[in-house]
Amino acid sequence: MRNALGLMLMSVVAAALLAIGGWFWTSPARSSAKTQAIAAAQAAPAPPPAPAKPAVRNDPIEVTGSIPEKAPLAPTPQPKQACANPDALGVSRVVEVDTTGGPGFGFEHFKQIDFLADKEVVLTFDDSPWPVNTPAVLKALADQCTKAVFFSIGKHASFHPEILRQVAAAGHTVGTHTWSHANLNSKKLTEQTVKDEIEKGNSAVKLALGTAPAPFFRFPELQHNPAAMSYLGTRNIAMFSTDLDSFDFRAKSPEQVINTVMTKLEKQGKGIILMHDFQKHTAEAMPELLRRLKAGGYKVVFMKPKAPMQTLPDYDEAMMKEMKLPVATARPVNTIVQTVSQ
Repeated sequence: MRNALGLMLMSVVAAALLAIGGWFWTSPARSSAKTQAIAAAQAAPAPPPAPAKPAVRNDPIEVTGSIPEKAPLAPTPQPKQACANPDALGVSRVVEVDTTGGPGFGFEHFKQIDFLADKEVVLTFDDSPWPVNTPAVLKALADQCTKAVFFSIGKHASFHPEILRQVAAAGHTVGTHTWSHANLNSKKLTEQTVKDEIEKGNSAVKLALGTAPAPFFRFPELQHNPAAMSYLGTRNIAMFSTDLDSFDFRAKSPEQVINTVMTKLEKQGKGIILMHDFQKHTAEAMPELLRRLKAGGYKVVFMKPKAPMQTLPDYDEAMMKEMKLPVATARPVNTIVQTVSQ
């Protein structure tokens, strides 16, 4: 009996304790404490936000392209070479020529276009390219930081394309001078032959350069065939005569070339000068001639075309076949020809 009463008393006490524990965890005080903790957390200052990307400026600039996230590396620009010669002749101005309709330059044959001021000259060279002489002329021009127009013979261009490319790479203008330096005013030439001489020369120079030449043409021996002049007009190729001829092909020394040019310039005051980089005496005369031009107060005007020449596809194709010669042997030269006595 006593044991039974004891067990009942212990059950009542256990139930009371469980009731008291439940009341503790669900009491308003506990809920209030939790609410206060949440409120305190909300009242605490928020951590600083992650830095935002800078806003794009709303500049009034037209957007013409998008910038990728990782921009490609641009090629390193090649700076323009400064002239190393402080007393160089240089170039006083550059003129761009619209060759539409085939305008003519040089008062010996063409009187309409007078674009040079007093003491202004245009340097021009015929018959390029040629070993030794053309590179010597290029060096003299480079030393004086000046520019010229070269009229290339098609055959010479096919013989020495690497030299003609040096002319273009130096920034000079390259025009044409027929395929074989034929006198286009000769009665022995037919109209078709004259056209072939002009167009074969144009395509040969293009093939040698790897790009179209300037639409500038000079007649060999300054023999202006009327039919050829009309044809060049339809091809939008400018024709060049001269204001003063150096007659360097007749000269017996570099000094004679210099004296001829300077004497005529002092008389005329300005003009397009005709010389030949094919000629040895001209190449030798150039350094001193350019110094004399500078000392005399003359200024160089550089002529370049508004657009390149449009060669004819049929002639381009024909010249590619004609100028592509078969290789006879792949043996090195020193295995074929050797010096045995000197």
